[in-house]
Amino acid sequence: NEHLSIAEYPHLSQLNLTEAHDDYIEEFLVDTKACLPNNLNISVDYQVLKRVTQHFTNNTIRNNCKKLRSLGLIGKCRIPKYVKEYFSHTKIL
Repeated sequence: NEHLSIAEYPHLSQLNLTEAHDDYIEEFLVDTKACLPNNLNISVDYQVLKRVTQHFTNNTIRNNCKKLRSLGLIGKCRIPKYVKEYFSHTKIL
């Protein structure tokens, strides 16, 4: 809804989303729903993140992802180039 305010999390430094539902992950990552602080560390399941980001093409999520310090991907051994490009300013663990 365009009339809802954006949730801000100025003191958040770590966020474990490994067992969170897709909808909750989207709520945190879409820039029109949440304003994340810079230097945030997030852990998330790779397949879920792939779905939520629409195969790493969703630009409304990309804006908040630029603020991440590190991204812990669960369930993925090799990180594809397109994932590294999507999270270009982030250390991928």
